[in-house]
Amino acid sequence: MQNATKAVLFPFGQIVATPGALAALEKAGQQPCEFLARHGHGDWGELGEEDRKENQLSLERGFRLLSSYRTLANATSLINVLGKFIPSDERIVLIEDTSEIHMCQDNLVRFEARQPQNGIPAITIRELLKASLRHRPDRLILGEIRGGEAFDLLQLLNTGHSGSLSTVHATSAKQALARFTSCVLQSGVDLPYRSVKTNVADSVNVVVHLERRPGRRFVSEVVEIHGYDPDRDEYNYGFIFDSHKELV
Repeated sequence: MQNATKAVLFPFGQIVATPGALAALEKAGQQPCEFLARHGHGDWGELGEEDRKENQLSLERGFRLLSSYRTLANATSLINVLGKFIPSDERIVLIEDTSEIHMCQDNLVRFEARQPQNGIPAITIRELLKASLRHRPDRLILGEIRGGEAFDLLQLLNTGHSGSLSTVHATSAKQALARFTSCVLQSGVDLPYRSVKTNVADSVNVVVHLERRPGRRFVSEVVEIHGYDPDRDEYNYGFIFDSHKELV
């Protein structure tokens, strides 16, 4: 725990950093790859060796991943699992509205937004994102994209922070990109619509969509973003995994 009598090195530190105790329950013997397999295929099977290596490679190379999900699809669990693949020697900055994501890396900086209370001003997600560069992160994780903070995240992705993770509410992987674009436009920054979409396409590598069905939550789509076509006003993407086709 931080000692409140010491001088504050970073203005937000003692107020919005959350280094306190955090308890999490985890099934005994559950491995990250097994968990992903259960989500991806809707059963208790294991990923093949080739798929396991592909997942590991994509995370180690620092792909930027956006997880979209329907309400109650539990994207936090997916972020928790993906976080286990991040090498222990990398510095992670984790920013949330409410602390929910659990990570066990030693080199972890946690920030939590704050509502105004008792005369103390609020600290927003956007302010925390702007301040995060002072901590020289190798990986940046934003709990959820809801509004104008999408622009600040997009700016950070364009400064070379590969391996970033975030989530957004959407009904499909394709709609998640549209929602991310809409949130960027809500920031109040005067940017051309197509310029925003081009930046989104250049910054986001993979979209994983989660769905909830009676009795289970699962990965329904995994989409790789290849770019943006301004003439057709469409994102160019390809399906890495589509549960709807798997069921046919």
